[in-house]
Amino acid sequence: MRTALIWIALALALSAPLVAAGFSPQLQWRSGIYIASGFAGILAMGLLLIQPLLAAGDLPASGMSRSRKVHRAIGGVLFLAVVGHIAGLWLTSPPDVMDALLFASPTPFSHWGVIAMWAVFGAALVAILRRRMNVRPLTWRRVHVGLAVIIAITTVAHAALINGTMELITKICLSILVLTATARVAYLTWRMGKKRRPSSSR
Repeated sequence: MRTALIWIALALALSAPLVAAGFSPQLQWRSGIYIASGFAGILAMGLLLIQPLLAAGDLPASGMSRSRKVHRAIGGVLFLAVVGHIAGLWLTSPPDVMDALLFASPTPFSHWGVIAMWAVFGAALVAILRRRMNVRPLTWRRVHVGLAVIIAITTVAHAALINGTMELITKICLSILVLTATARVAYLTWRMGKKRRPSSSR
């Protein structure tokens, strides 16, 4: 029963923002490409909730080995969702995207979005080069989790400052969940490093 409730709660947390955005009156004045771009952004934000849960092995009926595999797969989907989000905005308004990338946009949410985008790209690159990086696993984890923290904070700031298709209550709830789950993984990583210090100093 507990396992079923957890999966149901996760499904609601991910689907509610998408469903609520589908009823936004602002969609009436948007092109199909712009709408698809917006929903790609909402999807990406939802995936930011799943990633730390998988990294910590919090989801039921999934061992750490399987969780890591799914984590890597969803990381690829997250990367594509971000690319789709940016590409859609570029197709509808290239000057606005250029201003955002150059941090010349008058809208603060654009700055947070660009930082989040580069952090996503950085996290993906670090994941791809993991085996080639001559660093300790804990060091790699700290870098990856550090980027995840930046992604979570800047994405939430980006979404909070946009008065767009996302419904307010579901956006707030998803933001809180994303920040909480990411903060927990960051805390676990910090504890992991703290536990290893005494043994490494001997």
